[in-house]
Amino acid sequence: MDKQAENDRRIASAVRRFVSIFRQVPSLLRSRASRRIGLGLLVFVVALVGVVVGVLVGARTETDVGPFQAEMSIAPSFIGDTEVAIPPLGSLHLNSHDGPVHLNVSLGSLDQTRTEALINDPAGITRASQTAVGDVKMGLIKLGMRTVAVSVLFAMVLAALVFRNVRRVAWSGGLALAIVGASLGSAIATVHPDSIEEPRYEGLLVNAPAVVGDARRIADDYGKYAEQLQQLVANVSRIYTTVSTLPVYQPEAGTTRVLHVSDLHLNPTAWSIMRTIVEQFGINAVIDTGDITDWGSEPEASYVASIRLLKVPYVFIRGNHDSAATGAAVAQQSNAIVLDNSITSVAGLTVAGIGDPRFTPDKETSPPGSGASKQTVEQVIGAGERLASTVRGSNVPVDIALVHDPASAGALSGTCPLVLAGHTHQREVRMLDQVPGKMQTRLMVEGSTGGAGLRGLEHEEPLPLAMSVLYFDSKTRALQAYDDIKVGGTGQSQVTLERKVVTDGLARPAEGQRPTPTPTPTR
Repeated sequence: MDKQAENDRRIASAVRRFVSIFRQVPSLLRSRASRRIGLGLLVFVVALVGVVVGVLVGARTETDVGPFQAEMSIAPSFIGDTEVAIPPLGSLHLNSHDGPVHLNVSLGSLDQTRTEALINDPAGITRASQTAVGDVKMGLIKLGMRTVAVSVLFAMVLAALVFRNVRRVAWSGGLALAIVGASLGSAIATVHPDSIEEPRYEGLLVNAPAVVGDARRIADDYGKYAEQLQQLVANVSRIYTTVSTLPVYQPEAGTTRVLHVSDLHLNPTAWSIMRTIVEQFGINAVIDTGDITDWGSEPEASYVASIRLLKVPYVFIRGNHDSAATGAAVAQQSNAIVLDNSITSVAGLTVAGIGDPRFTPDKETSPPGSGASKQTVEQVIGAGERLASTVRGSNVPVDIALVHDPASAGALSGTCPLVLAGHTHQREVRMLDQVPGKMQTRLMVEGSTGGAGLRGLEHEEPLPLAMSVLYFDSKTRALQAYDDIKVGGTGQSQVTLERKVVTDGLARPAEGQRPTPTPTPTR
């Protein structure tokens, strides 16, 4: 409340300065024509400023959403979006519309009577979630009417202070009504009902799966905005009505969850982050696409001992920073599987993988340009070709293929639906060039789960720790959705989670455009 009062005081001071300046404008206009044009423009500016000030000061309302006392507010914005704040858990950001309006919904305090009724009545949460959409609609209607009223009122009051002329005050009020009506109308006309399917979450890592919800339900309910909103409120209700610990939203039966990590580069923090995600997201298996170490030396082998603490299968391929000794150290972990042009079955999925053919731990002492030499190109592409031959010779269809350098992935197009890679320290998701008559293959390149180790400090800001949760249907083994997770800032509590629902609409190069892959410079 103190912050809001301070903002109101600043706005009032700015309005007083505005009035004193604009009172002087008519006296500066000499000709009759310029006075008419200038006054017309001045009336429009006054109306616009009145709308902005009115929205900032008074475009807010409170409404009941299920058991919550929610506050809704509107603010001017060049990019229309919606933020659903759920203190202290975090917030969801939705690309909900295109109009010049930002909508903020803050789920605040709980009504004690209604909360106790929810706890005592097993069906209470279900009924509350069913009425959530109606509650939000009523709140938005109240907010819209209040926004129109305060905008017109502030525009007319400001016009009265500037002009002291009844007709110009009336014109300002009419223009304000037109401006706010057009803004709200454009927001309503450009609503994206499916934006709830791909929210961006900001908040505490442990709360992400509970707030965002289950990927299987989201993937199966395209376009059902109302149902998703009901589910969101139901999830948050469960969190608020739990006294001891925050619950993990249970996935529907049949969803297989895989954590994809890559390029840990000896960062010890990565293990605690991975353990949290494994536990909170109910991960069935971890896939690591290489560069778990920096130099591949024997002393570094102790770093991989933390693999067993994850307590789920850990599938690994070597990167260009991993030596044969590194691969052997990983293989000694009880829950680890090291693939090198081989195939395994894990969590109901068939996975093939091959290690990077290079061992270049020190890019400073590597031969100049060695990353793009003909021999290196042949090695990297050849690794993908050898794995593709292995996949084609498999007795069972391969669901996922693993390579370290994405330049190895081209040969795997059409052999399996999904290829995972790393090496570049940058997130990339795209479709490989389709081989005529063969299935489409999606390539997913992970960022650095270790923030590129010490290399991450070479930039002005450290690289975030990046990883992804992949959701598969256990029957079809098809990828349904994935969560891109980035942990950054100080410590490891803040996280950005962005959910993507898999569709067939990913852009890919036109048919016939098949450039020769080039190995990524050694990292």
